[in-house]
Amino acid sequence: MAESIKRHWRAAVLLGVLVLLPVGRLSELPILIGAIAGIVLLLRGRIDLAQPVPRLGLLVFLGYWLPELLSAPDAIDARRAWTEVAADLRFLFFLLFAIEALRDTDARWRVSVGAAALLALFCLDGLLQAVTGFSFGGPSDPQRLSGVFGAGNLKLGLVLAALSPLLLIPVQRRFGLRGLMLAGSTLLVVVFLAGARAGWLMLGLALLLALWSGRPRKRAALMSVAGSVIVLVLGVAAYWLSPSFDARVERSMAALSFDHDGLDHALSGRLPIWEAAIDMGADHPINGVGVRGFRDAYPDYAGADDHWVSHGDTALHAHQLLLELWAETGALGLLCWLAAVVAAIRLWRQLPPGQREKALAPTQALIVMVFPLNTHLAFYSSFWGLLLFWLLALWLGFLQRDESA
Repeated sequence: MAESIKRHWRAAVLLGVLVLLPVGRLSELPILIGAIAGIVLLLRGRIDLAQPVPRLGLLVFLGYWLPELLSAPDAIDARRAWTEVAADLRFLFFLLFAIEALRDTDARWRVSVGAAALLALFCLDGLLQAVTGFSFGGPSDPQRLSGVFGAGNLKLGLVLAALSPLLLIPVQRRFGLRGLMLAGSTLLVVVFLAGARAGWLMLGLALLLALWSGRPRKRAALMSVAGSVIVLVLGVAAYWLSPSFDARVERSMAALSFDHDGLDHALSGRLPIWEAAIDMGADHPINGVGVRGFRDAYPDYAGADDHWVSHGDTALHAHQLLLELWAETGALGLLCWLAAVVAAIRLWRQLPPGQREKALAPTQALIVMVFPLNTHLAFYSSFWGLLLFWLLALWLGFLQRDESA
């Protein structure tokens, strides 16, 4: 009985992050609970850092955290940088907690089913809002679906797209290709109407990965064609039914002009931000301007007619993972992230196919989230960084051999 309660509360803590994600900073509460539990488990000797998965968890954490530490001493906003360095230590202990919490098959099943169910609920709530204008998060934003996140927090499309493999892969395994197509089509409608074009790219990649992993290569190629046709049909429908979708498609097409102004318009004004990020890194090539220092450094690198500065504002982050690392953490940050990725790939390749299959959904979600040929939210931020480590926690937990094996 006691063991059953222990397993259930640990799964509840992990799922609590996703439940509270639309509520803002409250999603930090289960992270904090998990981190405290991780410290206790480590002190009690329940976690052996010499074992492959906990060791990988430590290496992945260091790949994220060391760039912060190395950028802090001469950061443009030293106080903010050191605060991030101290606060992000919680992620290490949360990872260790998740590894222990997901040690057996039952725990992994509960978290997998729970996450898929929550994402399905978010998606259905978005469909309800598309039809009625209202959802659990309140009335819709005039320009795009906001769903459970609310009109003041337009992250529905990005979150659903990034986490979509956690829904697509279980549905594919349980209901086959038809289930995958139904879930994928529903996600496409909601993510398209949510309006974030980075979400469109993430979901497209997630669908391709799901189709490719579920069938032999020749059949996967045919499924990819079928998926492309579905995307085209749904895209045309959304183009005609949603004025905001129409506007985003037309904005994207401006990139085909191949000139600076057209490309900047297609990128929603991000081109000057990317140019400034490149210049920041060039001036601080070793360790950047400091984590979360982009907003303070940006006015010094912006042009005289910069859109953001001329409106009395500033760009908050680089809107692209590699440029964020280059500008804020320099070459050392890029190398640390690269080392973490190499360590992750090495362990992945050493695992037997059965273990890799168990971790397929969070693996694909991580690929989708950090795919470098896209725009991104800030990875060194409370929201996107938290979501990244929640996915890493699931991934590490699902990589393990079952304790009863």
